[in-house]
Amino acid sequence: MDLTLLAPDPILLLFAVFLDGLFGDPVFAWHPIRLMGGALSIFERMLRRLGLDGYAGGCMLMLLLSVFWIGLICGLAMVLSHFQYDIGWIFQAYILFSMIALKDLCRHGMAIDRAADPDGARRAVSMLVGRDTDRMDAAACRRAGMESLSENAVDGFVSPIFWYVVLGLPGIVFFKVVSTMDSMVGFRTPRYRYFGWCGARMDDMLNYIPSRLTYLGMVVVAFFLPGCSARKALLAGWRQHALVPGPNSGWSEATAAGALQRRLVGPIWQDGKQVTDLWLGDGSDPEGGQPGDMRRMCAFVIVTCLLATGAAAACLVVLRPHELTF
Repeated sequence: MDLTLLAPDPILLLFAVFLDGLFGDPVFAWHPIRLMGGALSIFERMLRRLGLDGYAGGCMLMLLLSVFWIGLICGLAMVLSHFQYDIGWIFQAYILFSMIALKDLCRHGMAIDRAADPDGARRAVSMLVGRDTDRMDAAACRRAGMESLSENAVDGFVSPIFWYVVLGLPGIVFFKVVSTMDSMVGFRTPRYRYFGWCGARMDDMLNYIPSRLTYLGMVVVAFFLPGCSARKALLAGWRQHALVPGPNSGWSEATAAGALQRRLVGPIWQDGKQVTDLWLGDGSDPEGGQPGDMRRMCAFVIVTCLLATGAAAACLVVLRPHELTF
């Protein structure tokens, strides 16, 4: 059993990012993440029937999903590589391509920006956020989309490639298992308060380092990108990251607000109640969400993610030069 077949490959990584930029996230019934979601629902029903609907059930769910999907995907990759190396390489490229999402993030964001009226903007932003949208004007919809882009740059792109660099194919599969758990059962509701705890906390752990690396990357990008402020990015990310709930999302949201010199967040309503009137960014900057702001955020996030890709590939070239495959 040659486990080196599952090791991270810089050429594979670059090819997968190229495919994402060319096609976006593939949409079809057999998408690996959709299949993970289906398997999660099956395992959840099974565990609840056994009375495992608390902390133990949530931990067991993560174990079952991880063993099943890491075993299935990595086992298939090794079998295909043993049969024909090129087929195994293509299979791994497809898996990586399916587990990163950059183009679709920007596509959803620009759908908000291009909406013909506030109702269209509200419908578009409801695909990205769970807050009440009925009181949101066009600018608030754009701000919500900008926040989502900056936050999802971490868990939708930087974190997957980080764990691919660290642990290879098993690492990125495990990250997406945990991310899928967090999105499906990681809610603070009576049904998932205990059952979803394991997935939510593990998701926080796996995004901990990538979120802070994204902060540094955004500061670097802001230094070179026209119209951005590296100083404001550095200060906003450092001082305001803890204002956002959770240990990770504030790093990229606050940093992006400072970098683009636009205040983000603003009043948010959920279940009919105002839950925050927080603003991120420099207090002297204008409110975000004006025409052109979404396009600037897309460009900023894309450049940040490309910087992360280049850094990841460079690390692999330096650390594993003998494993390059062409």
